[in-house]
Amino acid sequence: MCRLLAVKSPTAVPVTNALARFAEISERSSEYQGHGWGCAWRDEDGGWRFYKKIDPVWTDDLSGFPPTTLLLAHARSAFRNEGIEIENNMPFHDDRRVFIFNGELRGVRIRAEGRIGAEKIFNYITRFDRGDPTEALRRAADIIPRRTQYVRAMNIIMSDGDRLSVATQFGEDPEYFTVHVRRPRPGRDEPLVICSDPWPGTAGWTPLANGTVREFR
Repeated sequence: MCRLLAVKSPTAVPVTNALARFAEISERSSEYQGHGWGCAWRDEDGGWRFYKKIDPVWTDDLSGFPPTTLLLAHARSAFRNEGIEIENNMPFHDDRRVFIFNGELRGVRIRAEGRIGAEKIFNYITRFDRGDPTEALRRAADIIPRRTQYVRAMNIIMSDGDRLSVATQFGEDPEYFTVHVRRPRPGRDEPLVICSDPWPGTAGWTPLANGTVREFR
């Protein structure tokens, strides 16, 4: 399964180190994360910029990404090693939201368009968005498991450019699927970081409880 990263700051911060740490945990992952990667970030005008590559994130040159107030990144582990095409790399997005996903659902009974399961889930969530993306995610995160035979995991990070909406649910392997948050330390000019794994050699990470749906601003 995949690895997720979100970085949010009130002022633009360099993200080269965050991406390097993300590449490190992706390369060291117990499941292969080398079926491509992608990221989205807010530019200085408040718009979204996107980057996707079919190669593993740890083989890429990560030095050229600019400072930003908001970054979402995704390293892909394709289900059954299928559909390894750059079009299937996340983040997925529409004109308002950016979405990344890590998990596996078996026997899903929802009606939604998409090339792969993750894109169908994204499009399903957007149906419930009436201006509050976190509430939309909460509703979808309640319905989807009830229409699924088995949820191995369903970890989601979405952003509308202002807030981060996060949902985490898993039925096995908590060491692998637990999402972790690192908040700025008091008096430090640091960003909020949400990641699939704590970065090696760093402290201050808090695990999100299984079944969490919450918003970060």
